[in-house]
Amino acid sequence: MTARRRPTREETRRRVLAAAHEVFTTRGIEAASVADVAAAAGLTKGAVYSNFRSKNDLVLTLMDEYVAERQREAAALFERSADAGEALRDVGKHLVEAIHAGANWQRLLIAYAVGGHQDPAFTEALRLRRQRLRASLATMIEQVAERHGLALPFPPDETATVVLALSNGFAVEDSLDPGAVPDDLFGRVLAVLGTAGTR
Repeated sequence: MTARRRPTREETRRRVLAAAHEVFTTRGIEAASVADVAAAAGLTKGAVYSNFRSKNDLVLTLMDEYVAERQREAAALFERSADAGEALRDVGKHLVEAIHAGANWQRLLIAYAVGGHQDPAFTEALRLRRQRLRASLATMIEQVAERHGLALPFPPDETATVVLALSNGFAVEDSLDPGAVPDDLFGRVLAVLGTAGTR
């Protein structure tokens, strides 16, 4: 009889994150506990804590992964297109598709993050992550503008803030009223921002 293979640390980490996403989305982040996540993953609380320091650490990691995936997808779409307007519309459409698929999850994240002032450590960690996200997005926006000869209506850092605010707002609207955000709306807005002052 072959001995059961012990899951690697990375496999355990992925199981915990998948379970956390499911539990948080189903029960709400505030109501869910680390014990709930461990049970959903079929693991002990010790296994969860060996990979993540706390529930807040799980939340922050899920936020990081969601954002990183959206940025990778957007960068790939910009790389594939030589036309700025087309690329912006494609990116916007793709972001709306992601919003439709995970609007409730994104709304829960926003609500939890806004209420995070109850934990100063979480609030500070979130603030630093958002700063890095805006800086990373601003760099990508600046590179896209340079590549396609676009004159942005705002500086790259402010444009990044606008894009993030739109994404969050669309997610809330779609979560509260599914279908309220047309598939092409974000793309049309991005195209307006990106072509407002073509060089």
